[in-house]
Amino acid sequence: MQQETPDYSYLNTDYIDHLCNSDDRLAKIIAAIGSYSIKKKNNSLQALIEAIIYQQLNGRAANTICSRFYAYYENLIPTPQQIILSPDIELRTQVGLSRMKIIYLKDLATHIADNRLNLFDLPGMKDEEIISQLTRVKGIGRWTAEMYLIFFLGREDVLPVTDLGLRNAMRRTYSLDELPIPNTMIQIATPWRPYRSIATWYMWKSLSNFSTIG
Repeated sequence: MQQETPDYSYLNTDYIDHLCNSDDRLAKIIAAIGSYSIKKKNNSLQALIEAIIYQQLNGRAANTICSRFYAYYENLIPTPQQIILSPDIELRTQVGLSRMKIIYLKDLATHIADNRLNLFDLPGMKDEEIISQLTRVKGIGRWTAEMYLIFFLGREDVLPVTDLGLRNAMRRTYSLDELPIPNTMIQIATPWRPYRSIATWYMWKSLSNFSTIG
């Protein structure tokens, strides 16, 4: 029996057409999930704060710590100076931040305060230039910088090859025997260009929608 072609025509965007026409398996995921609706951050400092807090935590734990973090600052996004002056003991006991994440957040705040990192300059830079700037801060590695590119700057062609969720989704979608290494991921994602961020979002969503896709 001939396999039914996924109907994604109702989505009607150039990037959906490109992704679906370049990858049949991704097309099936897109048809099942529907419209692309990434939640972008509106404040660059907030985006970096949350990227650091979310490192190596599950979503529920990270959400709890984020809520406590903002509550500590009266539910406002703190200034770099406020972060620098916050007592470490209070950030540990009242917010629940680890010692290392306090170091990371204060190093970020210090880089911004002394203008070693100018957040207003970043949108005008190329992806790799931004990654180079951000990874000078303690605790910000390539993955964190890539999340900033996707969730704050809205860059459409980022492929976070160290992201465990993306690796798991690729393994499942492409019936791989084990989690793919970066070179394999780059090869799989080459047809997605220049919309690899959008394809990655669909890959992430496929993990929680597997029963309706597969």
